[in-house]
Amino acid sequence: MIVRQDYRHNFFLNQLLIDMKKIFALLLFIILPFSLNAESNLDKIKSSGVLKVGTTGDWDPMTVKDPATNKYKGFDIDVMNELAKDMGVKIEFVPAEWKTIVSGITSSRYDISTSVTKTPKRAEVAGFTDTYYKYGTVPLVLKKNLKKFSTWDSLNNNDVTIATTLGTSQEEKAKEFFPKSKLNSVEAPARDFQEVLAGRADGNITSSTEANKLVIKYPQLAIVPDGEKNPAFLAMMVPKGDDKWNSYVNDWIKKKKSSGFFTRLLDKYNLKSL
Repeated sequence: MIVRQDYRHNFFLNQLLIDMKKIFALLLFIILPFSLNAESNLDKIKSSGVLKVGTTGDWDPMTVKDPATNKYKGFDIDVMNELAKDMGVKIEFVPAEWKTIVSGITSSRYDISTSVTKTPKRAEVAGFTDTYYKYGTVPLVLKKNLKKFSTWDSLNNNDVTIATTLGTSQEEKAKEFFPKSKLNSVEAPARDFQEVLAGRADGNITSSTEANKLVIKYPQLAIVPDGEKNPAFLAMMVPKGDDKWNSYVNDWIKKKKSSGFFTRLLDKYNLKSL
């Protein structure tokens, strides 16, 4: 009796495994050809004649939106305009926020993004082009508080509030650099440095590129004179797995580096890549 029950149990398990294999094979038959033959964004762009670019418009001097005209300008905007020109297509800038800039790629709202910091978290779901700019990270504080906050360590205290912008790489890094401090994340269009200006936070961290612009625009801000940390690489985001489109952009970046295009842009915006 026990032997018969074991036999029936094993027979049932074997049939279940066979059925599962058949279902898996059927799914592969349906899905695999689609994924192999999926149209690359490069083909879609050439077919439609439009390059869709996601950008936040709030990162001076990389991408800045003029509220009066709703037009974008900046280092990255020049890069994208040049890419579209070389492709022989029109360009459409799609408004994005830092908290959703990655999902805009994964949901196909746009074909490519203006530059973002390459992070492991973003790389899990999005593809990245080759990098074309490297920067350091610095803290910003009110100039009147510079004696109190003259080092990175001075900002890492229980009675210190550090502002971050939701969805940025700085939001992730602030947790690492200031584990003792209180973190206050604001959502775009608000920005972290505005919290410092308003006195709601003691400091924030940002790219050395943006910091150098902000202290000119807002003389009440100052860069903590303790040196840069966290050298980071900027690159454009593209759909993960779209090797054809990614390779095309990487080849384009390589050619533009060789032609001196990026060097001229750095000079235009008074920037230096690390």
